Amino acid sequence: MSRPSLVRRWARRVRHQLPRGLAHRAVADYEEMPEVVRRRRQVVAGTTLVGTTLLGASLQSEPDSKAFYGLTAATAATWVGGALASGPLHLGYIQLRSDKLVRPVVTPVATGVAAFGAFYACALVSRRIPFLRDAISSVLSFADAGRPPAVLATTLVNGLAEEVFFRGALYEAAAPTYPVVQSTATYTLVTAATRNPSLMLAGAVMSTLFGLQRRATGGIQAPVITHVTWSALMLRYLPPLFGKRLGGEVANVTGS
Repeated sequence: MSRPSLVRRWARRVRHQLPRGLAHRAVADYEEMPEVVRRRRQVVAGTTLVGTTLLGASLQSEPDSKAFYGLTAATAATWVGGALASGPLHLGYIQLRSDKLVRPVVTPVATGVAAFGAFYACALVSRRIPFLRDAISSVLSFADAGRPPAVLATTLVNGLAEEVFFRGALYEAAAPTYPVVQSTATYTLVTAATRNPSLMLAGAVMSTLFGLQRRATGGIQAPVITHVTWSALMLRYLPPLFGKRLGGEVANVTGS
């Protein structure tokens, strides 16, 4: 066999092991009964109201206070509890180009790293724009006042909880009518409770990505891993751009 033929054969094998893109739509192998859908939508509506209220209250509390950690923990518990109470949740699979199904791990981690890279580049520009610099600094200052292990744990737990609810329960409740659009719009409106435009913008962008991952994989595992990866990197590397101490101390916590 000639060398060009070997190269083409190797390239074809590699291509078959690549995941399908975000435009892919996973086909659900289940169908929920009308009563299950009704119950899920009722639980989702109530959970969204309670979770939004707690989220807003948590960011109005004193940084690094018992109230702050209590409210953020309650917010995460509300998202997870509401999601579990709403009905079955699904982890999902990534479909390779060979049509093989695998649990998403490496691809969502890489996606989280890529998303962080894009946000880091935007932060380099945003810190030169007073309006955006002030909005981002206010968020980082809130985190900067806290103890790094507690801030890191709070960030990661709430990121996981948000995906379980918004890409789990709420996405299912919105299906089949534009669930990516509905889950993204709802998530963006919920972040409005923080009263911070930079968080709303980041929420809109990342929620769109998470929604597309949910649609492509049929479950919550990919968006959960991407959200946690992205959040950890943002917490580690973004604060130094704005003169905050938290990034270096998070590095000490994580050992990076």
